[in-house]
Amino acid sequence: METNQEGPPACAPPPLQGVRIRVVEDDPEWCALVVDELARQGAAVRGIGSVQALYRELAVAACDIVVLDITLPGEDGFSATRHLRRTGDMGIVLVTGRGSAADMAHGLSAGADVYLPKPLELPVLVAALHSLHRRMAARSGAAPDPVAEPAAAPAQHAGNDWSLRAGGWELWSPDGRVLALSTAERALLHELLSCPGTPVGREQLIAALTSTPWDFDPHRLEVLMHRLRARVRAATPLALPVRALRGAGYLWVPTQS
Repeated sequence: METNQEGPPACAPPPLQGVRIRVVEDDPEWCALVVDELARQGAAVRGIGSVQALYRELAVAACDIVVLDITLPGEDGFSATRHLRRTGDMGIVLVTGRGSAADMAHGLSAGADVYLPKPLELPVLVAALHSLHRRMAARSGAAPDPVAEPAAAPAQHAGNDWSLRAGGWELWSPDGRVLALSTAERALLHELLSCPGTPVGREQLIAALTSTPWDFDPHRLEVLMHRLRARVRAATPLALPVRALRGAGYLWVPTQS
């Protein structure tokens, strides 16, 4: 089941004007409602019935945001979120009837940016997508990026053989493993490696992640760090040398114990 619509032009740009969204949902009625509403709000939106169909779509056409149900035929939304987060930097919104705190924590830890339980009012979904897209635009350089670096910037070393290279887009471990970073991970590590051994406050880190820190959920900082630690563990036997400081922020430990 697939639907494909473009939002109609309007005198004032609608909130999702031009945002490329893929809605992965196996309930055709709900999918059609969501696609119609997002198209009305200006999005370039397609409805897709399975994760496998989404992968085929993304192989030939990128998108900005994926809206995923969790209970899908074949691969589920949690697994798809982990895969999408490893392979790209698109926004991921989980919309599901599974609204328990454990499911929400699972979804956010897997890499989702937003978790919305059903029943869900469409204006809430539109507002969440609009807010997520603004944050993504700020991080990607559509708005001033506080950690932007020249492409030819030298490697940024931390004093214990961890380094950021390729303009900050790659984290190199002491054993020579390389981890490609997302925009948010790059910004976070840039701040921590700029002053190894010195605590970096939560406010400073959040300011590096977004140009609208007052609109940023502080819990996302912990989710981002948890996700980064897990990705490092999967790429190298070494642990990321970052220590959480209760109520203060994080510290890059210059030498590992």
